[in-house]
Parts: sequence; C-alpha cells; structure tokens
Amino acid sequence: MSQDMYAGYFGLSRRPFTLVPDPDLLFWSPQHKRAFAVLEYGVMSRAPITLITGEVGAGKTTLLHALLGRMTSDLRVGLVANAQGDRGELLQWAMNALGMDLHEGESYVQMFRRLQDLLVADYAAGRRVVLIFDEAQNLSKAGLEELRMLTNINSNQDELVQLILVGQPDLRRMVTDTDMHQLAQRVAANFHLDALDRQSTVAFIVHRLKLAGGCGAEIDLTAAEMAHDITGGVPRLINQLCDLAMLYAWSDTEAVVGTSVMERVLDDGVFFGGGLMECEAG
Repeated sequence: MSQDMYAGYFGLSRRPFTLVPDPDLLFWSPQHKRAFAVLEYGVMSRAPITLITGEVGAGKTTLLHALLGRMTSDLRVGLVANAQGDRGELLQWAMNALGMDLHEGESYVQMFRRLQDLLVADYAAGRRVVLIFDEAQNLSKAGLEELRMLTNINSNQDELVQLILVGQPDLRRMVTDTDMHQLAQRVAANFHLDALDRQSTVAFIVHRLKLAGGCGAEIDLTAAEMAHDITGGVPRLINQLCDLAMLYAWSDTEAVVGTSVMERVLDDGVFFGGGLMECEAG
C-alpha cells in the first residue's frame, strides 16, 4: 500500500504532514523568521556561540536544514546530530563532523592538536569553520565547557571556530546556570522558539496543504483551530494529528476534514499527542 494513499483522494501530489524535517515545507511563522535571522546573524557576525532552543517538535532541526542549504563555499560546516560521551568522545564527534579521520590509539592531546591545525589551515585559506550541535541538551555541563574551550582557539583576535548549539529548553537552563557564566558570556546570539498560536497553527496547516498541491481547505477552519487546542501549537504534533485526520477522512470517504474526524482520531486513541491537552470542542 502506498504511503501516499490518501494524497490522491484529496487531489494532492504528496502527503502534506510528514514528520521528516523538510526545509521546503518550512512554515515561516514570525518567530521562525526571527530564529532563522538569529542563526544567519550568528554565522555572519562570527559569533563564538549561537544558541537556539525550543520544545520538542518546534521546528529547530528544520531551521538547521534550511540554514545548511544557504551555507557558502567559504565555510566548512560540521553537523553533530546527537553527541554524547566524555570530552575525548566529544572531540571525536567534532572531528568526524568536519571530515577528519580518526586514528586508533590517538591521545586527546594529539586529537586536539590535529583539530587546531585544521582550524588554523582553514583560517589561512580564508575559510571559516562552523560546528553545529543539534540536540545539545544531551551534553553534560563538562561537555559544554569542553566546547567553550574550542572557541578559545583564535588567531589575531579572530574566532577560528563558531559553535551553534540547538536543543530543548533544558539546554538554555544549563547555559544560564551560575556555574556556566563563562559559556554564557560567549553566547552572542540566541533565540527561543515557542509553540505556534492559534492563528499561526491555522496558517501552518493551510501552508502545508497548499505546498502539497491542495487549496488549503481540505481541513476546514474549525478543525484546524481544534488541532491547535489538541496539540498546543507544537508543529510536530500538528503534523501527526493532521496526517491521521486526513487518513481517517479518506477511509470514511469524507471530502473535508472536519471536527468530527478529529474527534474520531482522539476517540480511537491513535494520536498520543504527548499528553498536552484534552480537546473540549464539540
């Protein structure tokens, strides 16, 4: 059975609410525009550390993919998706992300020296290095401090490596703890992504439907507003719920997703929704 089974029924070219981060489907809400502007500002202004935080499913990783798509050839970019471990392992994650070979039995000092040599060589060649750590809330405070030490590598007062730390709210709390003030002082650009409000949730749903070839009314306004109440405006949860609702409408041969379809999805317990809210719509 095709994964796009309901798309043709609604006259769509593809499923509009898939969960895979896709910058082509990114909904540029006002706060997502500001978050992206902060990311670009951090890169272009040579900020030592740029910090982007938000709840699970707020669109942080999708923003990162959009940023990667705009990186120019004068940048060497390394993306670490979910680094964990002690400082030696963290250094290996960084080296691997930058395309460096790892040598068995190499000491921490030797690895650090090779990384420093790469940064210096790139700087001499007019290339800047940007290291991005996604899901950085999984790092320990010792790991974050290790990353801060990387920003101390400089030449003629210029930063040789810039860090972009992206993660859940716990990351912001760690960075702002009193014992992390040295790290916090290196954060030159930061933004926190909140959930979408009701108006933006409706616009998000319409946006996704239109990008998939629809008219935007395949989910009616009342159902779209109900989706906000159910999901709390978290984009990933909106995608999950609307995907299931369109599947239900297709299976019941309904032309439009209305509130009754949303209610059936909830009644059947197929949408977990992170336990955010209970819908009171009738």
